[in-house]
Amino acid sequence: MKSNQISLTFSSIAENVGIARLLIASVGGQLDLSLNDIEELKVAVSEAVSNAIIHGYQNVPNNIVYLDLDISTDGILTIVVKDEGCGISNVEQAMQPAYSTDPERMGLGFVFMQSFMDELQVESELEVGTTVTMKKHFKQIPISSH
Repeated sequence: MKSNQISLTFSSIAENVGIARLLIASVGGQLDLSLNDIEELKVAVSEAVSNAIIHGYQNVPNNIVYLDLDISTDGILTIVVKDEGCGISNVEQAMQPAYSTDPERMGLGFVFMQSFMDELQVESELEVGTTVTMKKHFKQIPISSH
C-alpha cells in the first residue's frame, strides 16, 4: 500500500502555526475534502501545534515542533504533531472540556481535535514530550498509472 508522506519541522513560535495550517489546507484540497472538512483540519492542526508551543515548550522559541503527515491510498490521513517539551502529567484530565493550565486559554483544543477528527490519540511523558496522532478518513484516491 502506497502512501504520501510529508514531514515538517519548525521552530516553536506562534507564526509557524499559520504555516502548519497552510500545509494541511493544501493537503486537504488535494484529497477532495469539503471546505468544511478542510476548515476542521486546519483548526485541529493549529490547536495541536499551538499546544506544543504554548504548553509543551511554554512559549520558549528555540525548540522544534514536528509535523508528520501520512496520506494513505486506502483513504486515511494521519497527522502527527510532536514536541519534546515538558509533557502532560495527566492526559485524561488535559483532554477534558474547558481544562487548561493557562487561565487565558479556553481549554478546548483537545475537544476540537476530538470532534473534528475520526481518531485522536495523545501520548505524553513528563520532560520527554507529547505526541498527538489524529486520523481523518477521506474518499480513496484512485491509484494513477503514471
